[in-house]
Amino acid sequence: MFPNMDPRALKGMLDKLGIKSNGIESDKVVIYCKDKDIVIDNPEITLVEGQGMRSFQISGDISEIDKTKVEISEDDVKLVKEQTGIDDAELVKKMLENTKGDIADAIVRLKLDKQQ
Repeated sequence: MFPNMDPRALKGMLDKLGIKSNGIESDKVVIYCKDKDIVIDNPEITLVEGQGMRSFQISGDISEIDKTKVEISEDDVKLVKEQTGIDDAELVKKMLENTKGDIADAIVRLKLDKQQ
């Protein structure tokens, strides 16, 4: 917050202003966003309370998980191929990507396409 400042002096200043801070122990923090999840491993969390507000300061090892990209496993492809009778793995994989990994939806769509 203030570089090169003694933490005890900073705590004293914040106490005078009516601002309290407490550490929170945690193994992981996850922030769920619409298109991604932000994962913070080994977090150092500080809860800051003052003037009727509560805020958190979080630092740690940050990674992101892209929700827009769907992981398609070989087992999923194999299952859809078996259920639809379609041997083209690329076609099956593309349909699974289009259905965001929904196996049942992919099977139904491929069977409908096969009938037409």
